[in-house]
Amino acid sequence: MSADAGRPVSTTVQHEAAERRQAARTLLSCPVLTSHRQPDELALVRRHSTALRSTFARLLGYHLIVEPSFARLVKTPPSADSPPRTVRRGDSPPFTPHTYALFSLACAALLTPGTGEWLLISSLVEQVRADAVTAGVELRDTPADNRRLVQAVGLLIDWGVLTETDGSLSAWSERREEGVLQIHRPLLPHVLPRPLRNVVSLADLFEPMPAAAASEPRRSLRRRLMENPLVRREDLPEDERDVLSRERSELSRLLEEHFGLSLEVRAEGAVAYDTEGTLSDVAYPGPGTVRQAALLLTDALTDLARPTGDRPDLVVSWDTVRSELNNLTARHARAWASAFVTDPDRLRKEVVALLESMSLARSLPEGLALHAAAARYRPEPHARPTRAAQRLAVTRRREADEPPSDALFTESFLGEAL
Repeated sequence: MSADAGRPVSTTVQHEAAERRQAARTLLSCPVLTSHRQPDELALVRRHSTALRSTFARLLGYHLIVEPSFARLVKTPPSADSPPRTVRRGDSPPFTPHTYALFSLACAALLTPGTGEWLLISSLVEQVRADAVTAGVELRDTPADNRRLVQAVGLLIDWGVLTETDGSLSAWSERREEGVLQIHRPLLPHVLPRPLRNVVSLADLFEPMPAAAASEPRRSLRRRLMENPLVRREDLPEDERDVLSRERSELSRLLEEHFGLSLEVRAEGAVAYDTEGTLSDVAYPGPGTVRQAALLLTDALTDLARPTGDRPDLVVSWDTVRSELNNLTARHARAWASAFVTDPDRLRKEVVALLESMSLARSLPEGLALHAAAARYRPEPHARPTRAAQRLAVTRRREADEPPSDALFTESFLGEAL
């Protein structure tokens, strides 16, 4: 190739790298892709399947399966100190251990010998009920248990394992109208990250899987950064903390090159943030009563309290949390969902659960521990700034040209929240 052809080659290489990065991001946000539901995304993954398998295995210890009709990224279990990450379908309640058990039973029912490519919804439910009796899993014909069963089967539909070909699961749930489901046979054995043949009780489903790469600090640190909204420095084992300190540049390069994430390391921890905002499965801030209440609560609490001692967290008593939430509820009662307005305990539990899922807070016996990074989410008023505020903004822009310190979380917390 001539020297003049250098630019097109470079462009092609960059284009290929961008496609691989986009395919990797798609798999991270949606580990199951099917030709029926995501044909374009699956085509992109198949085009770069060799490189993607190598990247996920080398950098994260993940196993990627790519077949003509589906792709499945099998992740290793999160670390024990990771925030809770339960499955949630739309506005439905999060999966409970019972729902997970029903989900596993539904997968097992689909693998029952003699089950064809199509089956009736009622037949699947009947098989799940029979298997539940055998496995010792309680499954009564009550509205609550039926909702959990519908959630479990619905997740298989969301993932493309089942397709509603005649009728729908919602119609069966609401009016017991019969429907027909088609089974994606090639994908089915790969849905669960572990085989069911050795599972003999409900407790076995929660036993940690052997993670071959768990002792490799570079991979485990990358997984933490990829999967957790915030990595607290105090949670890191010594070897991962050493990697974070000594290999920050290489870590930043890998996350940016392969997954399009920017690494920010500060005194209190590290964040691999997504500037496009499309990779996270938790929308925060966002619409809805719980998200709005959580955002306003953190804003109110950071105005009220100060961190004490050497810890970066701000601990607020539960009485203060309840009081502030009650004040916010009274102020926004017309805009917030009545189910939360009339049930303040439920609102508090869901707000705390959301903040914990983002690693922005922890529940302690004495109160709620709010991490300094929560100050980054403080809402900003849209009113026209005053002249004093404009002068302050100019000063901050000048200061921004100076080299940053190593504790921006603290700066943000102290400078903005306090």
